[in-house]
Amino acid sequence: MAASKAADTAADIDEAGEAGGKKGKKKLPLKMMIIAGAGVVALGGGGTFAFMHFSHGTKGETHEAAPVKPPPIFVDMPDVLVNLANSNSDRPQYLKIKIVLEVADAELSKQIQPLMPRVMDTFQTYLRELRASDLDGSVGLFRLREELTRRVNAALAPGHINAVLFKEIVIQ
Repeated sequence: MAASKAADTAADIDEAGEAGGKKGKKKLPLKMMIIAGAGVVALGGGGTFAFMHFSHGTKGETHEAAPVKPPPIFVDMPDVLVNLANSNSDRPQYLKIKIVLEVADAELSKQIQPLMPRVMDTFQTYLRELRASDLDGSVGLFRLREELTRRVNAALAPGHINAVLFKEIVIQ
């Protein structure tokens, strides 16, 4: 009986050793994977730092300064007062708008002055087609700005303005 207990104990130790060996073998690769992952992250971060820090040129090189853009020029338009298209209402609605054109250079602003009647005509024609509901909210004003910019650029072709800016908008 003692011999069988010793054999059972030896078998239990072998199983425990195998089980312990398997656990030890599983932990070792997991630990190595964590260490390897941390190493990859550290090397990647160090490589990125070195690339960003040292890739801007070699010693003795000088960088050219970025060209400075001149500030934009703003051209005031005459005030526009139009009656809006009626939307089943007995009372007429009016739109009063003050507009400024943003121009890239002074030469184009000089070219706009002789063409001002054409620009004003395109504004008047378009604005009279609008209903008060077309101007509701910021989306309506954004659409109005984009459409007026497109029409001014068509009237000034080949000249090109940067933007139409609103100084005042009143709907009554």
